Amino acid sequence: MNAAHKSLHNSKHKIGLLLSGGGARGAYQVGVLKAIATFYPRNHSIPFPVLCGTSAGAINSTALGCYASSFHLGVKKLDWIWRNMRTHHIYRSDLGRVSHHMFNNVTKWMRSDLYRNRPTSLLDNSPLRELINQMVPFERLERNIANGYLHALAVTASSYETGNSVSFYQGHPSIEDWKRSKRESLRGVLHADHLMASSALPLVFPAIEVRQSFYGDGSIHQLSPLSPPIHLGAEKILCIGLDSPHDKPAHGMMRHPSASSIAGHLLDSVFSDTLDSDIERAQRVNATLELIPKEKLEQHDLRRIDTFLINPSIDINKIAHRHFDEVPWAIRRLMATIGVTRQSESSLISYLLFEKDYCKELIEAGFNDGMAQAKELKEFLDISDVKVRAKHAQYDELANQH
Repeated sequence: MNAAHKSLHNSKHKIGLLLSGGGARGAYQVGVLKAIATFYPRNHSIPFPVLCGTSAGAINSTALGCYASSFHLGVKKLDWIWRNMRTHHIYRSDLGRVSHHMFNNVTKWMRSDLYRNRPTSLLDNSPLRELINQMVPFERLERNIANGYLHALAVTASSYETGNSVSFYQGHPSIEDWKRSKRESLRGVLHADHLMASSALPLVFPAIEVRQSFYGDGSIHQLSPLSPPIHLGAEKILCIGLDSPHDKPAHGMMRHPSASSIAGHLLDSVFSDTLDSDIERAQRVNATLELIPKEKLEQHDLRRIDTFLINPSIDINKIAHRHFDEVPWAIRRLMATIGVTRQSESSLISYLLFEKDYCKELIEAGFNDGMAQAKELKEFLDISDVKVRAKHAQYDELANQH
């Protein structure tokens, strides 16, 4: 790799992409990425050399990182996976497997100590591991880092041992580990266990062992979602969240929340609240830094962090309940035990409905939201048609040199 090639990629190390968690809602992120991909030439590398993700966002960001040399190709592969998604690709959903899994959970305490030590969960998500191993070529990550297309990738999980938010990362050798209050990093080669751990929603999916410790969904203890991309060197962070608006009940129609509504409310809080508050905190810090002389900022290694947040403009719960009949029968029966029905107000089903028609609608919603904010996104990413064409020509020149 010549000096020009290195300079081309090093100049982009300031832009990060943060993808939050949200189960099946992660399909929306693919739609936004499809919109962004239209801003760049087809052979352009990923415009986000710093990638960070949690839960479903961890899987999406890792897939992008594996194809960092071709942004369009990475988005296209993600789009194909989500458009062909079925629930049985993520967790066992047929009556026989669901019944067997629940029977084992109930009777495990009557068995040997070895059997009792096996993980307990509402659902068996072993198919997700198979999907990850089939569709995510982890070996490409180190190659993309070495070639300058990717600076770093971080996958965040929650430690059941320490209660810390742990960001497993793979990146450029210049990156230093960090440890702050309730959050830390661990460098290493990323693989399926890290993605399984980051998406292991407590009680719903089993905890995953990584480096002799057990981890669950990264959103649980993630008090500062912006921390990983900042420590990895990002100065601008595009955040694609999954917090959708909800219609308020009509006056006089308030009812006592059901178990299903409370469960959905907890998931909404886990996946969305910390990102919004962390972005607000970053904006306040930026305003404070404006009051400090530049030389003082340099002495204390302080810098401005610009953020741009895209959230769904539509109510994802309504979309999910329109597709309620697509939920496998056994899962519908299981969800009914806590009051999740077509008429319920719970958002729980919107996180667990991994069916292609629902995912396609979320992808389209994400694409429409991305295109609706195209002007703002281009300004934030500091691109224009002229700049993209010039950069395209520079890539062609470099390709010819090789």
